[in-house]
Amino acid sequence: MRVFTMASHEVHESDTIPQTWPPQGFVWMAFSRREFELMQVQLQKSVVDWLGVSLHELHVQDLLNNQLPSHFDYTADYDLLVFRRLARGRTETDLAKPGVILHQENTMSGPGILRKIDTSPVAFLWLDRLVISVHPVDCAVLSHFAARLLTAASLAPAQAAHRLPANPADLMLRMVSHVVDAYLDLRRELTRQLDHWQTRLLDPHTHFNDWSALLNARLSLHYLEEVCEDQRAAIHDWIAALDSWSEDGLYPAKSLDMLKVRSRDVLEHIERVVHHVGRLEQSAETAVQMHFNVQSNRTNEVMRTLTVLTAIFLPLNLITGYFGMNFENFPALHAEGGVRWTEVLMIVVALTLAWVFWRRRYIGQ
Repeated sequence: MRVFTMASHEVHESDTIPQTWPPQGFVWMAFSRREFELMQVQLQKSVVDWLGVSLHELHVQDLLNNQLPSHFDYTADYDLLVFRRLARGRTETDLAKPGVILHQENTMSGPGILRKIDTSPVAFLWLDRLVISVHPVDCAVLSHFAARLLTAASLAPAQAAHRLPANPADLMLRMVSHVVDAYLDLRRELTRQLDHWQTRLLDPHTHFNDWSALLNARLSLHYLEEVCEDQRAAIHDWIAALDSWSEDGLYPAKSLDMLKVRSRDVLEHIERVVHHVGRLEQSAETAVQMHFNVQSNRTNEVMRTLTVLTAIFLPLNLITGYFGMNFENFPALHAEGGVRWTEVLMIVVALTLAWVFWRRRYIGQ
């Protein structure tokens, strides 16, 4: 557990739940999922004592659920956002399985191999002056923002004012934006891998037989698209909730406008990922179709060549069959130059047919 108290451009970190509520600023409490499960009773009691707010049991279960898709929910007292990030390091499931091969944030491993894209949820629950976030074990998002807060706090007040979040919702949006940026970085790896598949599919000199790997790649793209669609729906709901804050007067107009700008920026990044994944899926489908078209065209070329050869040798077989008839009285067989004239005839017929087929483009150069 890591607890950060932010007030007057200062950041103070501790590893325990504060006994008293700070007079100004807000508090960010970050838990691993297991820590939150063990400390939820103590945490709920502290929230009730400080803010007079009780967390709903269903929302507490959402914070503990490791399989929950991205979604947004709210009450009159607080808001809840669950956002799936790219898995990085051991998850709770992996810890129970020794020897499990982990899925890194960079989900690729060499040309032509696309591992399954793994994700895990990060949950945010925020009130007016409190943010509670629940992360997987060894979450890179938590480590990244903890380091950023401590670094910003060491700067001059004027610089720290721009780097530190102004309110709990601002902190949540910054972390969500960092999660989405990881998906944007993933696009380069996906593009590189799909380009590799397309090159192999369209290479006429390669016998492609890695259909299971290609199917896994397409399934990974489908999964990524579903994850991003859930994220987009959650951010849409969050932006709709922001519109109601203007009427409630929870934040100053300037802070509210900044939250809307950050929210639209996150949404735009998600839509870019969805658009890119859709293009990759179309490219993969087109490459597969072109592969079969190329194979069909090669088959047609082979069959046409065999047909031309058959057509050339058919009259030669007729000639040899004619002179191979067993008759006693066959003048051409007893002629002195019969063999030579027959060979010349067969060569002329073969060359003539080959020239005719070439002129008609039945055979290539």
